[in-house]
Amino acid sequence: MEPLRSQPMTTHARPAPARLRPAGALSLLTWPALDASGADAAVTARCGGVSSGPYATLNLSLTVGDDPARVLENRRRLAAAFGARPADFVFARQVHGAGVRIVGDADRGSGAFGLDDAIADTDALVTATPGVVLAILTADCVPIVLHDPVAGVLACVHAGWRGTVARVCAAAVAAMASLGSRPPDVIAGLGPAAAPDRYQVGPDVHQAVTRAFGPSAAAFIRPDPATPGRWLLDLWAANRHVLAEAGVPDAQIHVVGLPTGPTEPAGHAQFFSDRAARPCGRLALVARLRRRPVTVDAVVTPDPELDVERRPRFHRPRPGPLDTRPVVGMQLPRPAIAELLALGDPGVLDPLTAQIVALAFRRARPHQLRKLLQQRP
Repeated sequence: MEPLRSQPMTTHARPAPARLRPAGALSLLTWPALDASGADAAVTARCGGVSSGPYATLNLSLTVGDDPARVLENRRRLAAAFGARPADFVFARQVHGAGVRIVGDADRGSGAFGLDDAIADTDALVTATPGVVLAILTADCVPIVLHDPVAGVLACVHAGWRGTVARVCAAAVAAMASLGSRPPDVIAGLGPAAAPDRYQVGPDVHQAVTRAFGPSAAAFIRPDPATPGRWLLDLWAANRHVLAEAGVPDAQIHVVGLPTGPTEPAGHAQFFSDRAARPCGRLALVARLRRRPVTVDAVVTPDPELDVERRPRFHRPRPGPLDTRPVVGMQLPRPAIAELLALGDPGVLDPLTAQIVALAFRRARPHQLRKLLQQRP
């Protein structure tokens, strides 16, 4: 199978709509805006797996009654199509709440091969670690990916009506902020969910939504004209509202507009829908941060006898032309680190700036660098 690869987008181009594209035998839905931002993110269609019956064919859940061996084979195929290993994935035990968990290298493989070690009571996974694959399972609820390309922080969110009312997206944005993210820098992708004209709810959901959102709820819940006493809920619009409340710019929220369940006129379902058929399988939203080496033109002269990736040395250059050769082989976690070197006197690195760059060379977490940046005069 050919692994999923992101296609870069020029800085002046408008983001293209999400699209389904083949990845070997699988079909993956991707967002060009996220491809361009430095994250690999995709939603699985239901083709390309080995499950049968109501789970045909790419069911990725171990909790819906499918043969576990087939589910694990489906996950292996997804990992191959995504250019990853099954042991790179992190799955959660989703509970339709607002629980968020920050994960890293130590959590790789959680829930990937069984339920016992899945991340418990969690509906949003957050990471700042490149290569860790976050996985969320849905079938009518909204799968949501959030990426801050400046801070290098990623989240995957499961938002049904309960999670939407609990503002799980806002909780994920807040957890990202603890790692140095800023809401205005976040790019959001909302995946396939129940169609707004088919997601009928009762008085209990109507009451919960109107209590949570007040007058704003009228924008995404309305009476069903065909059924008195019932309402139609637009989960996409509701979660767009939650993200906007949390500070994510509306222009950076990308909704696929592809529903789960049967679609007209063919009546064929590209994505599993729990409302259309029970039992049924689950699609997966999978996402990871891309590793991006950054070369910086810096007035830095490391000691050639020192392991510069562990402990670079900074000092004033000797008199004569400045040494502005690229620092070869340094992989910085944030392109913005280059801005640290645009100092008034390019021949001097003040002690605090030297400490920041040294942390960057040691692959420090973005929130550590941000705190140091805030201390600079």
